[in-house]
Amino acid sequence: MPVLTIAAVVPALIWAYLLLGRGGFWRVGRAMPPTRPAGAQLSSRVAVVIPARDEASVIGESVASLLQTADVVLHVFVVDDHSSDGTAQIARQAAAKLGKLDSVTVLQGASLPAGWSGKLWAVSQGVQTARAWAPDFLLLTDADVVHSLATIPTLVSIAENGPYDVASFMVRLQCRSVAEKLLIPAFVFFFFKLYPPAWISDPERAIAAAAGGCLLIRPQALAQAGGIEAIRGQIIDDCALAGAVKRVGGRVWLGLSETSVSIRSYGSFAAIEGMISRTAFNQLQHSTFLLLAAVAGLAITYLFPPALLLSRQASTMVVAGAAWALMTVAYLSMIRFYKLNPLWALTLPVAALFYAIATIHSAIKFWRGKGGEWKGRAQDPLQRSVYGSRQ
Repeated sequence: MPVLTIAAVVPALIWAYLLLGRGGFWRVGRAMPPTRPAGAQLSSRVAVVIPARDEASVIGESVASLLQTADVVLHVFVVDDHSSDGTAQIARQAAAKLGKLDSVTVLQGASLPAGWSGKLWAVSQGVQTARAWAPDFLLLTDADVVHSLATIPTLVSIAENGPYDVASFMVRLQCRSVAEKLLIPAFVFFFFKLYPPAWISDPERAIAAAAGGCLLIRPQALAQAGGIEAIRGQIIDDCALAGAVKRVGGRVWLGLSETSVSIRSYGSFAAIEGMISRTAFNQLQHSTFLLLAAVAGLAITYLFPPALLLSRQASTMVVAGAAWALMTVAYLSMIRFYKLNPLWALTLPVAALFYAIATIHSAIKFWRGKGGEWKGRAQDPLQRSVYGSRQ
């Protein structure tokens, strides 16, 4: 068998495994929430914690959407993390317009202690204050997420019927510009490939993950996992929290939401590259070996099939075409979720190349002491890893 044909067989086998043996991660329908029973009544108390740093452009819509939630008793705790744009005032105004100012507490964040990421320090303060309200559940959410009326009741229903200690939604991200259409569905696809939802909800498997934009957790489970303090230095905090809960015997559920959306736009290639490079090398545990392995894996899995179609060897082209076809079939479900033309499913190799470059850039930023940059803070600095202070 020609060498190039052997090279084409490898990605074909990889895609056969991914389609058949990776928990059906690519089948988006499996990640959609179950339908709530008609007439189901909930009386749970849900404390919503929103860390917010310079979020004036989005916080009002997010707070308003939460305050219109039905079927649960809800209180929103906004932690203003040293904003300079009137974030706190806009959050209060949104509540006042709905006549629900009593349902919102705005906290002024304290100074950031050493060893904490900014977001998690804000979350910790919100959780600490929310405990006095005696909630049945905590909802940790981002300031840019606008929730549907059914989001929180659905998550509560999933948690109660599972039963699960953590239930979270990957909310729908903006997908309007060319950059977003090329890269945002791929982002969710790659995430689910790393963390198949069916495996996350399986108590027999150690794999755990969550989506921090919309994460419901039982206060008791959070306490048993060591609280927010146990993950205080993590920048991929949602997955770290899910992992901490699962390690102490908790159960975790992750799915997709069609109706709760992020209103933050990543309209340019540069903006999406910044989102990826902020955490990619941290995901690889700051390992140069894992970086090289990841880039090689992306090349073999995603780039070999289209490249080998140019080989002019019939057997190679047939196998490479089969590999690309399997890749496209796997990706098509996510493309449909984002309501894009099915032809976008053919662009996954291009998206993978972009992600490989962004991952390399993530490592470079880390080595330069600028890892995890977000709103003026380098939250994944080199010295914290070198001296072992990250926990």
